[in-house]
Amino acid sequence: MKHTLLTLGLAMVLAFPAMALAKEVTLITEMSSYRGDGAYLALYLTDSNGVYKGTLWIAGGKNKYYEHLRDWARGSRMNQADYDGLTGASVTQGRTLRITLDLDNSLIDSGHEIRIDSAVEDLRDNRSDVVAPLTTEGAGIPISGRGYVQSFTYEF
Repeated sequence: MKHTLLTLGLAMVLAFPAMALAKEVTLITEMSSYRGDGAYLALYLTDSNGVYKGTLWIAGGKNKYYEHLRDWARGSRMNQADYDGLTGASVTQGRTLRITLDLDNSLIDSGHEIRIDSAVEDLRDNRSDVVAPLTTEGAGIPISGRGYVQSFTYEF
């Protein structure tokens, strides 16, 4: 059910032609060990100029904290229609968030990036904790985070 909602949400958010081909992608976010509550994460897509294109997933259930995911919040304007059905629980330190979704093939090797903003209550917020170019060559190669994310990997 979650996979279906995610696919439907991405189709609406990114407004791809009905005939476009999609590729199944698994996003793996490993959290570092830090002191504090569960982290809120925004996984989102930008174009080659860093312009927000769509939400892939939001980890954290209370939308009043989404404003701390600053770059995502600015790009999405925190429009609930942009992330409806694309949310789950926050992710605690040392844990792994694994999400599988379908992405349009045209996004791969076209300059698009997957970005992750992170925030933990009473700790600092991290804009672009991860910036991962969405390329065929980059699949399966871990990228180190700059904040609460230890590493991020995507697989086709």
